[in-house]
Amino acid sequence: MIKGSGGAGTQSTDLALTLYRQLRARGASSMRQVASDMDLSEDDLARCREELIGLGLVVRTGQLHASRLEPEPGETAETDVVTVIAPEIALLRLLERERTRLRNHLEQADRAHHTLKTLAGNFLRTETLAQAVGVEIEILRDYRRIQQVLEDITVTVQGNLASMHPIARGREIPERALDRDRRQIEKGVQVRSIFSQRLTSVPEDAEHLRMKAKLGVQVRLSPVVPMNMIIADEQFALLPVDPEDGSAGAILARGSALVRSYQTLFEHCWHTATPYGEQVLPARGGDGLSEQQRAALRMLASGMKDEKVARSLGVSLRTVSRMISELMQELGASSRFELGVRAARLGWLD
Repeated sequence: MIKGSGGAGTQSTDLALTLYRQLRARGASSMRQVASDMDLSEDDLARCREELIGLGLVVRTGQLHASRLEPEPGETAETDVVTVIAPEIALLRLLERERTRLRNHLEQADRAHHTLKTLAGNFLRTETLAQAVGVEIEILRDYRRIQQVLEDITVTVQGNLASMHPIARGREIPERALDRDRRQIEKGVQVRSIFSQRLTSVPEDAEHLRMKAKLGVQVRLSPVVPMNMIIADEQFALLPVDPEDGSAGAILARGSALVRSYQTLFEHCWHTATPYGEQVLPARGGDGLSEQQRAALRMLASGMKDEKVARSLGVSLRTVSRMISELMQELGASSRFELGVRAARLGWLD
């Protein structure tokens, strides 16, 4: 006889192991009868039964399921009569149950992920934002915050990204800008960018434009790009606080009611710009003026100062002064006012 002391831990496990061996030696039999032969207490029997059933080493059985290891749903088993399962079989069955449980959890996780993706991707971005009429403005002074906003736009943009750049790279690392282009295009976003046509004459800038076009960015060139501007899905717009001072910070505008106006400005500039690769240099009209010279004349005639003309054309102040001197000499003008009058008479400002 093996007497149980009612102890827990290792001693309880030893009793369960001994009981299992006795049951295995006898085959299908009453657990209570075997426990009685071992002189186990009711508490010891309860603990051993719970441990062995939990490990899958014994299953309840009886006449109703003599040909099955476990009762069917709704059947009542004789709880004292059990049959013994070999340890390796019990292990395999336990692994299969765990595999099934994990598979069910994965299916639930996949359904939850699909639900969240549908809600966030289709409804939150396209329904909630598209129907929003409110406008929110945030002034960004810190350069790191501006870079984070650019990353946020890259993540959230779904359909269209439009941008204008008087200069090709500015303060940003070129590789970082190209990486954002790549990620956006891989998502299926239409990316369009307008740059100053002067950039094609600067080797580093020309290479940057070539790489953007190679990635799939739709690039166009214009003699005049009014300011930096980025528009995402007609919901977000990033604009300079001061178009004449790039270090002054940026404005982040949210809300289609405002952003649509900036989108209209972009579309006008886009349709008047030349597709990258189709530009003809030097671009001169019948009057012998290049597009850049013609743009400079129009801006000067409107009263724009040389500094602003230089920023709009993306050239240096010295280049603007040289262009003006060349034009005055060509028309025989002794002053800027006279230059404007003669240019107007010749129809150069039309």
